[in-house]
Amino acid sequence: MEDYKKIAEEVVEAVGGKDNILENSTCMTRLHLTLSDKSKVDMESVKKIQGVLGTVDGEELQIVFGPGKVTKIGVEVSAITGISADERKDEVHAEDLQEKDINLQARAKENKAKQQAKHNGPVQVFLKHFSNIFLPALPGIAGAGLIYGILNVLKVIFRVPGVASVVLDPAVAQSWWYLALNTIGWTLFAYLPIFIGMNAAKEYKGTPILGGMMGAMFVGNAAMPLLMKVGDPAVGINLPITNSPFDAAAGGILAAVFGGIVIAYVERWLRSWVPDTLDMILTPLCALVITAFLALFILQPLGAVLTQVIFALADFLLNKLGFIGAYALSALQLPLVSVGLHRAFTPIHTIMNDPNGATGGINYLLPILQVAGAGQVGAVIALYVKAHKNHKKLGEAILASVPAGILGIGEPLMYGVTLPLGKPFLTAALGSGFGGIVISLFHVGSVAQGVSGVLGFLIVNQGGALGYLCGYLTAIVAAFIITYFFGWNEEKVTEVFG
Repeated sequence: MEDYKKIAEEVVEAVGGKDNILENSTCMTRLHLTLSDKSKVDMESVKKIQGVLGTVDGEELQIVFGPGKVTKIGVEVSAITGISADERKDEVHAEDLQEKDINLQARAKENKAKQQAKHNGPVQVFLKHFSNIFLPALPGIAGAGLIYGILNVLKVIFRVPGVASVVLDPAVAQSWWYLALNTIGWTLFAYLPIFIGMNAAKEYKGTPILGGMMGAMFVGNAAMPLLMKVGDPAVGINLPITNSPFDAAAGGILAAVFGGIVIAYVERWLRSWVPDTLDMILTPLCALVITAFLALFILQPLGAVLTQVIFALADFLLNKLGFIGAYALSALQLPLVSVGLHRAFTPIHTIMNDPNGATGGINYLLPILQVAGAGQVGAVIALYVKAHKNHKKLGEAILASVPAGILGIGEPLMYGVTLPLGKPFLTAALGSGFGGIVISLFHVGSVAQGVSGVLGFLIVNQGGALGYLCGYLTAIVAAFIITYFFGWNEEKVTEVFG
């Protein structure tokens, strides 16, 4: 049995001691360390520590241990440093392959590092921070979305007989257990702006509770004092400048994000000059007052406008352009992932999965993007058919990565196989577009997030499972055909895999 405490002690020593660690956290497979002085890190010692599968040295030091193990090591590191280890969900990384395939891990890691180094500009960094605001909320969004899916199934099972439309049996609709399930799903989406505001403030080095208070400004609750009716029950209190009532829900999730970010900056600015003796009193007070007025007159209107723009753009791509828009979205997903711009979709998915939003909680964009992973699966299957006899290393790399790819973990395939070879990456993207067309034709939408790959059919709207699987299979077949005839380059395969 591994001694996780000993491993943690060796990690802390190798990175320059606990005083050199500013933050420590874990994701699914990695220990993330933010260091004060990176020159103190003995990288060779880190790599020799028991259980280390690889490292990524970027803005923070990331040490790959693998799922399960990293959580236990993270707890021990946190105990040594005295810094709480916040669980952080992140995309699955190319290093997270089977431990036995160290060579493939090294190749994928090197290719990903090179790719990200080329595409690590201000936009990508901003989107990474923006995405990190939503990642901690994804388990709740996935759970609440699936609960709504279960409720939809119950409506069919307990429907009133003899009625053309689906009407739930009143006895079930008024039962305590049905209402309890409904409340769980409703709570998450009704108060999601609070959680998002907290995450935004934390991501930008502010106090989470202050960010949560700003997020609460955008919860559509009739009990909010600012929404009080005066005289005529239909008349609210008008704000100056806009001369209209405050509409909390209109700003929604994006306004909560902006509120959390702004109050973090305001708080940090105040702390830079407020005397220490008055900091506890003046800083939160002034930060809240300043940001609250900014929220009323700037952040809420901005969030409302951007939300409308997002829905208008989605409507244009999915409804006005039809299959052309669906093809483009699927085909562009892999290139966006490769340069880190796919994170821009994270808040959009969250907004579209809100049952109170314009789409009623059904996200028609997510399934179209998810089948891009199927395109990679089809492309590498074609490569395997051509390569398994004469290019053993390529065949082994494909066999090691395909199971993860089928389950929606696409980075091993992307950074370990298709992107280094060039052409297969392009043919995978072109093939996945056809899967997007099929998804669009079947009007498949997701009711939650967090499940991808072939299992994505578990979170789609009622009656959409068959359409999703057809789209997924179409992407595999189309990418296979295009790659088989146009994606093979013998010289390049020999250069990369020998």
